Parts: sequence; C-alpha cells; structure tokens
Amino acid sequence: MRILITGATNGMGRGVAEALAASDDERNELILLCRSEERGKAAVKDLEARGARASLAVCDLADLSAVRRVAGELREAYGYLDAIFVNAGLGYAAGRTETVDGLDSHFQVNYLSQFYLTLGLIDLLRASERGGRVVFNATPGGRILWDDLQLTRSWSYETGIRQAMAAKRMLLLTLDERYGRGERPVSFICFSIPKTVWTNQVAIIPAPMRIAAGIMRALGRFISMERCGEIMAPLFLCGEGEIRSRSGRLLTWKGGRFVELPEDPAVIDGEARRRLYELSVGLCEGAGLRLGEWEGPRPAERPGP
Repeated sequence: MRILITGATNGMGRGVAEALAASDDERNELILLCRSEERGKAAVKDLEARGARASLAVCDLADLSAVRRVAGELREAYGYLDAIFVNAGLGYAAGRTETVDGLDSHFQVNYLSQFYLTLGLIDLLRASERGGRVVFNATPGGRILWDDLQLTRSWSYETGIRQAMAAKRMLLLTLDERYGRGERPVSFICFSIPKTVWTNQVAIIPAPMRIAAGIMRALGRFISMERCGEIMAPLFLCGEGEIRSRSGRLLTWKGGRFVELPEDPAVIDGEARRRLYELSVGLCEGAGLRLGEWEGPRPAERPGP
C-alpha cells in the first residue's frame, strides 16, 4: 500500500507510520508530509530501518502556496495513492496566531490546507487498485462559528481545535457524496481515538497542565502512539469491500472492534455542509489556488506487486 501521512513525526501520525512499517502482510510505501525537514528525514530513516519504503514531502500547512506546491510534486511523482491519513494539526497554543495567508492558524493547518490537499490528490486515490481511502483524525463535538470563522473575537485553542474537527467531519460527508460513488469510488472515514494520545505536546503546555496530564497518564487516561497505530492500521490495510462498508462514518475503537459514533445533526445538515464547502473553496481561491487546476494527465504508473 502507498500511503501519504500528514503530521507523521509525532503522535497518531507517527504511531500509524510505525505500525504500517511493521506490517507482516506487505512492505508498505509511506510518504511523510512534514513541516520540519530535519525531523522528517529522521523519521524516514527510522521507518526504513523497520522495513518500510519511506520518503519525505516537506510542507508547511500554514502556507497555502506550499500546499499547492507539494500537491503538484506528489502528482508529478506518483500515478496513484492507496490512502491518505489526514492527521496533522495544531494543539495547544498560548495565543491566537495567523498564517501567512491571514487566516486563523488552527483553522488553516487543521482543516483548510488539508481540504485543499485532499481534493488535489483525489484522482490519485481513484487510480488505486486497492480501494483508495482517506482517513481523517477527527473527534466528536465542536461547531462552526459562522459569524467568527477565523476566531478573531472568540478564540481559544480548544475552540480552534473543535471547530476544525467539526469541519473535517462535515468534509467527510461531502466528499463521500461526491467521490464515494461511481466506477472508481474513494472511501472516507473519520476515526476518533478513544483516549488522548501521549505526544511531545506535553512539553509545550503550561506546568499546571503538564502536572494534570501526568496524573491522567498514571490513571490510564492516555494511550501510547504505538498502540494508537496498532488500532488504526487495519483501516489502511483492509480490503476495498471492507473499507467501502465503513465509508462516510465516524468510528472509534471499543471492545476490541471498530464501532460507529452518532453524528451531530448540525454536521450532517446538507445546507451547512454546502456552505462550508463553498466558503473553503473561496478561501483557497482568495489565496490564488484553483481547485480545477489539477485536471489533466498524470504519469501512467500502475501499482506494483
């Protein structure tokens, strides 16, 4: 399987990458999309030592022009992708910041840039002979603040994270409607890990939060990134029929199996999803990106053994 992972140097992304590298079924090819070239190269080296084929795509999701560049590079380099793990995102922040595109950092990094990246690579997923799929790291809850989308009046890092989570779940349903049908369907899954993943985010949060996190970890409230990867790996490696049966759903892990979580009616609402999609397209176009620019020929590569 050829799998693109955003945010692959830490947390869930790194856990999934390590689990896929250790798979006994086949030697997976992993493309790590990372902001830091140094950390990305170190991750590639480690994964290759574990038996995977790995490569690096350097991209700062806080810069839409960089997302456009890396999407073009991936399209030139590959004729297909079997899966994308939409995972990268900002967590704790001491204050609101804006990207070079003038947008709230949580909104752009956690949602909008990956909206554009996913749409730019859809036809590579449709070229998969294994059942192309997109797995979103997304938790329940959150809402779209339509009158303050960039959180200039109501910012908190929790609000930014939750709004982006709701946006990703709305995108899941929209993409499943648009691309989950027809001759070469793509599957779309949201997965919510049942516990918080222990990551290096702990090192940057304030001391009282670190103390609380340590206590919670001792009480078993956290999950290791390695265990997270073990749980999620089947979503990337299962057959086309199995992943198609789960498309369009918000899943979690409970009792040793994947189970579906109920979705918020505000997320399901078709008019709200259409509004968010059009707003997202408009923001991309405002930064000089055109979603139709990807139409055209690609390399005539086919999956190998």
